[in-house]
Amino acid sequence: MFSPEGPSLRELAVQALSSVERGYDLLAPKFDHTPFRTPDSVLDAVAAALRRTGPHGDGLDLCCGTGAGRPVLDAVCRGTVTGVDFSAGMLDVARRAAPDTSWVRADARRLPFRGGAFDLVVSFGAFGHFLPRELPGLFAQVHSVLRPGGTFAFPVLAPPGPASPLHWALLGFDAGMRLRNAVWRPPFVMYYRAFRPGEVRGALRRAGFAVGSTPLTELGRRRDGSPRARLVTARREAVQPAAGSVNS
Repeated sequence: MFSPEGPSLRELAVQALSSVERGYDLLAPKFDHTPFRTPDSVLDAVAAALRRTGPHGDGLDLCCGTGAGRPVLDAVCRGTVTGVDFSAGMLDVARRAAPDTSWVRADARRLPFRGGAFDLVVSFGAFGHFLPRELPGLFAQVHSVLRPGGTFAFPVLAPPGPASPLHWALLGFDAGMRLRNAVWRPPFVMYYRAFRPGEVRGALRRAGFAVGSTPLTELGRRRDGSPRARLVTARREAVQPAAGSVNS
C-alpha cells in the first residue's frame, strides 16, 4: 500500500489491531514508505525557521520514530543530538540509519533525562498518540528537561475547513478509531482531531512556557491568506535574578 515498498493493507490491519507500541514495531521496517512519515518539505521548513533563532546547543527529538527529524537537529544544534521513542522497532531503523546518534527507548510521559539536559526539543506528528488529558504531563516533562531559555518546537497544520474532503476524512478516521477502541483491546490511540492548537497553547503556558509561533510560509497559504502551517515555539523562561540581588 502507498508504494511498492510500503505496507500491505493486511499489514496495516494487523498494526491497527495491536497496541500503539506493538503496532509501530510491526510497521517500522516500512514506515518511511508511508504517508505517515513527516514530509521532507515540513522538515526543511522547520529547520529553516530554527536556523533563524539558533544556533542551539543539545537537541532532543521527542517521539522520534525512525529518525526523520534527526537532520533538522543536526542542522541547527552545535551539541549532541538524541532521539527518544517507545517503539524498539522504530528505534532499530533509526539506529541503522544514524548509528552515531543517541537513540533512547522510553515513554515520553516519563523521560529518563536529567533536568536541564537540552536546549532544544522538537517533535513531529506524534501528538495524536496522546489523549488530551495526557498533554499537561507531557509538556511538564519537556519543560523539566529543557535548560532555562531552551525551546520546545513543533509544526502544526491549519485545520481543514468543512468544505475540504480532508476535514471529513479526518473526522471519519477519528470516529473509526473511537469505535475500534470501544470494542477492541488493547487500545490504539491515534486521534488526529484531538490536538487543538488553542487548547495546546493553554496547556503549554500552564506548564511554564512562554508560547509563540512562526508561520512556515514555505508550505503555502490558505485561500484567506493565512499560513497552512506554523511552528509553535514554547520557550522555558531564563532564570531571572532574585529581587534586590547585585551582580559582582
